[in-house]
Amino acid sequence: MVMDMRFSKRMEGLTSAIFSQLDNKKNELLLQGKKVINFSIGTPDLPPAPHIISAMQEAVGCPQNYIYAVKDRPELIETVMEWYNRRFDVQLEPEEIMSLMGSQDGLAHIALTLTDPGDIAMIPDPGYPIFSIGPSIACAKIYKMALLKENNFLIDLDAIDSITAHNAKLMIVSYPNNPVTAVAPVEFYEKLVWFAKKYDIVVLHDNAYCELTFDGEKAGSFLSIPGAKDIGVEFNSLSKSYNMPGCRISFAMGNRQVIEQLRTLKSHLDYGIFLPVQKAAIAALRGPQDCVRETVQIYQRRRDVLIEGLQEIGWTIDKPPATMFVWAPIPKKYASSIEFTFDLLEKTGVIVVPGSSFGEMGEGYVRVALVQPEEKILKAVELIKESGIFNN
Repeated sequence: MVMDMRFSKRMEGLTSAIFSQLDNKKNELLLQGKKVINFSIGTPDLPPAPHIISAMQEAVGCPQNYIYAVKDRPELIETVMEWYNRRFDVQLEPEEIMSLMGSQDGLAHIALTLTDPGDIAMIPDPGYPIFSIGPSIACAKIYKMALLKENNFLIDLDAIDSITAHNAKLMIVSYPNNPVTAVAPVEFYEKLVWFAKKYDIVVLHDNAYCELTFDGEKAGSFLSIPGAKDIGVEFNSLSKSYNMPGCRISFAMGNRQVIEQLRTLKSHLDYGIFLPVQKAAIAALRGPQDCVRETVQIYQRRRDVLIEGLQEIGWTIDKPPATMFVWAPIPKKYASSIEFTFDLLEKTGVIVVPGSSFGEMGEGYVRVALVQPEEKILKAVELIKESGIFNN
């Protein structure tokens, strides 16, 4: 007799139906002998720089590095302090820094330290799924802040009613933004700090794409704003900047009380970052930075090849100022981003992600990840042209 398993209600919010459907359709096309070009998942296809790999290889060969890490090595913390001072002119203390197994790790768990069931967590819409998943696991109430094109995809703090603001415990912000690719100016962060202090809200800023900016655009740090450390924490990751997604290392930095609470929670969940990964992170942050500039140049060229190619066949898309993504409006003849996504996949073999999977306000768009070489991007443009999707 098969037992009828009963699972917690929180699991209902963790389904990723659209990605399963896309994967099933992809496999169906492959079985039919058709080619597929995948722009859906934002996993860098570029390798880390040789000096990073060498540092990892050397550390992996040391038998002493296979103990529980438990705590971050002092050299790692010192390196992060140097990095943020050099890159953002932000001074950090050791107690204000901790490593994580990727920003997703921190964003998934930090709401457990900040909210009780029923407390309000404010998240951007559209937004990266973990922004809502973390608070949902903590049984917080989700308040969605719309990111609108007419507002340059910046959160409209004036649109948040005072009752909601007074009752909110945390706000998640992310610029440069995934999926909408927007970069926030200093003035936005200044107002954000003022707003958070006024309403006693903890700000969690995801700064994972700070290095991937184009055309002279520059992304800063939320922590560079006076008073930011009083009310906030910033997450920064090596996954995208240094092409180390599988290494799973990022950092939470900022308010020492919040960091201490997250550190306490994490001490019950894992035993720290594998020491060779810590060594690789030190090599990445202290070593030559040409690799970061080269990565940016590659993504910028891919962006230009894609958008200029699509422009010629009738798909007009604004060039993103940052990130490794393109936020593309769907043709008006389609009723939804899901309908367009599956029609595009069926007719061309090109996989993108429907904007609605990032939230209600993502409807009308698809996200395209720049994770294919230029020749495959050109092939995708050719396939889309041949499909006739953009013919009047």
